[in-house]
Amino acid sequence: MPIATVNPANGETLKTYEAMGEEEVERRLRLAQATFRTYRTTSFDERARLMRKAAGLLEEDQQEIGRVVTTEMGKPIRQARAEAAKCAKAMRWYADHAGELLADEEPADADVKDSGASRVRVRYRPLGPVLAVMPWNFPLWQVVRFAAPALMAGNVGLLKHASNVPQTALYLEDLFHRAGFTEGCFQTLLVGSAQVDDILRDERVRAATLTGSEPAGRAVASTAGEMVKKTVLELGGSDPFVVMPSADLDRAAEVAVNARCQNAGQSCIAAKRFIVHTDVYDAFAERFVQGMRALRTGDPMDEETQVGPLSSERGRADLEELVDDAVRGGAKVLCGGERPDGPGWYYPPTVLAGITREMRVHREETFGPVATLYRAGDLDEAVLVANDSPFGLSSNVWTRDEAEVDRFVRDLEAGGVYVNGMTASHPAFPFGGVKRSGYGRELSGHGIREFCNITTVWHGA
Repeated sequence: MPIATVNPANGETLKTYEAMGEEEVERRLRLAQATFRTYRTTSFDERARLMRKAAGLLEEDQQEIGRVVTTEMGKPIRQARAEAAKCAKAMRWYADHAGELLADEEPADADVKDSGASRVRVRYRPLGPVLAVMPWNFPLWQVVRFAAPALMAGNVGLLKHASNVPQTALYLEDLFHRAGFTEGCFQTLLVGSAQVDDILRDERVRAATLTGSEPAGRAVASTAGEMVKKTVLELGGSDPFVVMPSADLDRAAEVAVNARCQNAGQSCIAAKRFIVHTDVYDAFAERFVQGMRALRTGDPMDEETQVGPLSSERGRADLEELVDDAVRGGAKVLCGGERPDGPGWYYPPTVLAGITREMRVHREETFGPVATLYRAGDLDEAVLVANDSPFGLSSNVWTRDEAEVDRFVRDLEAGGVYVNGMTASHPAFPFGGVKRSGYGRELSGHGIREFCNITTVWHGA
């Protein structure tokens, strides 16, 4: 895949870039290693000062970088600006909290005494250069939610971004440099996917994090395992959205539309499978389909657009294959389902009903504005259908019955359970999944500690 900006609204190639050669990659790896030796000794106050500066610059650049993001991957412009603002918020959160999150821990006095020590501390120390392999769908946020905690912990970052968002990748490198971080603290590697393996095998790279597809995650995890390097993986998702009889149906349907179609449905944590109790199935389906039909699809630069194009022609073709397979298997199209005429990689908000386990759409992730509707006879069946997926990233539950909430929280196989609301990431809360959705956690204290050497410091009596 070429490293290029291709506008998904019209298919026009705007800029192309040559992949960095071995000499340039080597220079950047040397720089990362050398910078880490000194940056790791900086104080939390100094790192926080730089991080707050980066947040301020990002806010100043919000309009400009929003247009770049929209041009490169098709996100509606208002959503692109909101993504930039969210990144600035996360930067400030880690600037404010990193010191306390990574403060030395003092074990209980009885345990210290029992060990024969006069004092014991647990200290969090940075690992070194961390390679981040990041996707295009949230091209600012996916990077910042790695970079902010990694840099605040004293690590340095090496970014291999998706090949269709090179301008965003270069902007992020420049942003941290303008904020005052030394050149080697955060570097963008304009390289193709084929070069990732060699970079990850380099001894100077101490760990890796990847957000992306399951095949990409398997490849990175395999190499990292061979090299005995720490990894964090956030892979695909096919999140359930369960609606029970006590739910506020108007609100549930309204949120369901946004949960499915934000970013044109190109989100790992988007709700994708809508599992509705039979007593309210028809009422919810009517509201949901009406809301999906009402969405405004069009030019992502238009302030009123709610659904832009998919990021690539291949992405649209993959989505069409899933829909066509379901229809051949007997699924009913309640709205959408056909690509529109004209330029750009658009696909309409679509709702499919009558899904069976034999259909690909039941097992595979739909990365676009396609929702699947399921009817559940009771809570047990709802849980069974929700867990009948190879993925386990997040989940949504709509009920006013606290006993039902307890059951869902206990039994759903997911890294998050959002009750009467839409899954969304926040810097204070851990984020990640189970099963084929990956392992490890991003954000919160759990995320910043993922790339730390957790060190026991023991002093003799």
